[in-house]
Amino acid sequence: MEHPLGSESPAPSMVAPTVRRVGALRPLTWLRWGARDLAFLPGLSLGIGVLVAVAGLALTAATWEATYLAPTLLGGFLLVAPLVAIPLYALSRQREQSAAPDSASALGAWLGNAGSIALFGLLLTLAYFVWERLAAIVFALFFTEQLRHAPHLPAALLLSGQSVDLVAAFFVLGAAVAALVFALGVVSAPLLVDRPVDVITAVLTSLRCCARNPLAMVLWAALIALLTALGFATLMLGLIVIFPWLAHASWHAYRDMVDGGR
Repeated sequence: MEHPLGSESPAPSMVAPTVRRVGALRPLTWLRWGARDLAFLPGLSLGIGVLVAVAGLALTAATWEATYLAPTLLGGFLLVAPLVAIPLYALSRQREQSAAPDSASALGAWLGNAGSIALFGLLLTLAYFVWERLAAIVFALFFTEQLRHAPHLPAALLLSGQSVDLVAAFFVLGAAVAALVFALGVVSAPLLVDRPVDVITAVLTSLRCCARNPLAMVLWAALIALLTALGFATLMLGLIVIFPWLAHASWHAYRDMVDGGR
């Protein structure tokens, strides 16, 4: 099957792709295939990883003492990750087709279904605004006026003893939002890049992948969370490799679960 990277935008299709069942441990194979794809055009893959790491560092530095904004903006940063990864999906598709690596074509891959990809971006933006408002509510519930104006917020949190409750609340809330966004978008962005489908079809296909493969999706979500946390723990430096690795692996997750796969 060919998956052209043409720049024209055909009319989005409403035909629902077929979703197949995969093994519970299949995400480990996606990671292996994703690691292989990193070597296809490493300059572009790791270059995007560098941009992601720099953006993460900039957000952390800008919001370190800005109350709830740090985790909120970092969470929003993760929400837009599928859009940032579009060139990486295209690279994996080129490798799958045994084509020569073409960075220009990969960077312009979104043009093939620009309208639907833009709508998907709008959906992610709305999800971010919901997350930001919910985070603000949690912050308001757990913070005293004294902490709200503390000059060194992280230290004040640790000394106050409120950090445990706040972190727990943020974790539960963030996990709920992340689970919803994951279910709606686990294959949506690669599908929108690969085929002229509309956003509704892409999102419903993503939900069907989760419903048909619950164990694999739980493992895949856990691996994404674990590796992303590792990237954050290394002061974002780990994201230089982890982000493109996960993006390439996400392409293989889509190809494995949609339309019969391999």
